[in-house]
Amino acid sequence: MNFRRRIPSLTALMTLEAALRHRSFTAAAVELGVTQAAVSRQIAVLEEELGLPMFVRKHRAIEPTPGCLTLGTTLAQCFASIADTVDAVRSSEQDVVTIGATVAFSSFWLLPRLAEFRRENPGVQIRVISQDARIDLDAGGVDIAIRYGRPPFADAKIVGSKEDAIVPVCSPEYLWRRHSTELSDADEFIETDVHDRSWLSWAQWNEETGRRLRAKPHLRFNHYTEAIAAARAGQGVALGWRLLVQTFLEDGTLVALEEAEMPTEERYYVLLPARTRRTSSAEHAADWLATALTR
Repeated sequence: MNFRRRIPSLTALMTLEAALRHRSFTAAAVELGVTQAAVSRQIAVLEEELGLPMFVRKHRAIEPTPGCLTLGTTLAQCFASIADTVDAVRSSEQDVVTIGATVAFSSFWLLPRLAEFRRENPGVQIRVISQDARIDLDAGGVDIAIRYGRPPFADAKIVGSKEDAIVPVCSPEYLWRRHSTELSDADEFIETDVHDRSWLSWAQWNEETGRRLRAKPHLRFNHYTEAIAAARAGQGVALGWRLLVQTFLEDGTLVALEEAEMPTEERYYVLLPARTRRTSSAEHAADWLATALTR
């Protein structure tokens, strides 16, 4: 369909929308960067082409006609839609990298390092998806995943990995109250109570380390971030994945209770999708994350 034969000049239509919105030829001229005479001329051309008046000219005022109001409503909606589409197209051409990770990894490890990445890569936009459910890279929507587990990963290419170790942690205040770095049955134990048993329970830790503690949890949380927050607040002892809590050990808001660490059998992996298309920005970001992970 040849719309050009049915649609008046777009310049005239944009001029009409501005004049109607401002209820002033003068204000419309300022917005459009033209003279008032040019606005009047465009409106006159449009009225001649449509065969209908668009405004009733009064002394120092204009009043839109019913036809003008009807046309103006449609123009405002259409121009807004065009502007939104242009913004979407512009965004699609920009470098946006989506990173998926667990809530704990995003909060404790990834977010503190994003500022450094952005300083070094100002042209790349980062979008973070935090979820504890496993991220399926075949499904699309995620350019890089940080996954804790064991390969092989059918949906992913491994870029880098890092081992971890588990150590009981608490706040300095809690340590001061108990006067010992050795765990005992009298401690208040904090546990991450989830179905995903990659988050070790105190019972599993006891079994793996050969301890015989009666480590009955006093506090249970369904997110690891909450368990660590409770430990930092002096509420008890939590199992600390060193990679995740290292920042808190360094700033002194957490302390390790025992010297011995329990190495984990699983590792953190930086992954790229195996089947979906990978951008150069995503590959660069994955390499950067892999390097940062192993420092």
